[in-house]
Amino acid sequence: MLQDGEKGAIIQRDKKTYAIAPRIPCGVVTPATLRRIADVAEKHHVAALKITSAQRIALVGLAEEQLDQVWADLGMSPGAAVGLCVRSIKCCPGTTFCKRGLQDSLALGMKLDERYHGLELPGKMKMGVSGCPNQCGETCIKDLGFVGLPKGWRVLVGGKGGAVPRLADELTRDLTTDQALDLAQRVVDWFRTNGRPHQRLGMIIDKMGLEAFRQAILG
Repeated sequence: MLQDGEKGAIIQRDKKTYAIAPRIPCGVVTPATLRRIADVAEKHHVAALKITSAQRIALVGLAEEQLDQVWADLGMSPGAAVGLCVRSIKCCPGTTFCKRGLQDSLALGMKLDERYHGLELPGKMKMGVSGCPNQCGETCIKDLGFVGLPKGWRVLVGGKGGAVPRLADELTRDLTTDQALDLAQRVVDWFRTNGRPHQRLGMIIDKMGLEAFRQAILG
């Protein structure tokens, strides 16, 4: 039996079959990719195609011996669905499509995905980008979140979902996109140096205090 994440596979409830979720940066997918996923799903008789909360499309119900051929047929890389790393970056449509967008969430999200998706860290890190305060990118429950405001990006840190959720704290606001990317790098670098195994960012902030964390990141 494979370990979760090996070959990009996640064991299912029956303890016999697996699901895989190809990488789809920020949930933006082309018609050609959708056709390819559908063709592969039909060819290998998957039990279901499931749109995930991380804006991926999971192929569910695969036997272990099918996995290599399915990945070869897809021609796509796995999404970082498990493990101590940066998971997929969740984004709303932002100013590209949404009438409520105040900032270009897809542009920022794509850059974050390109830089950090799958990056190994002491603990898992989830990122989100929302183009307006409605926070459709679920930025309030991300380890690192960016929220579009009229004057720039509001940055949130320390959020998480799960059985014991934690709302993110505001680190700073009114950043340009370049400043937001620079701040993301500082947070990632700090967490890589100071994080502990399986510890989320919010746990560290609760222990050291928000102002101390803010000072460590912003100076």
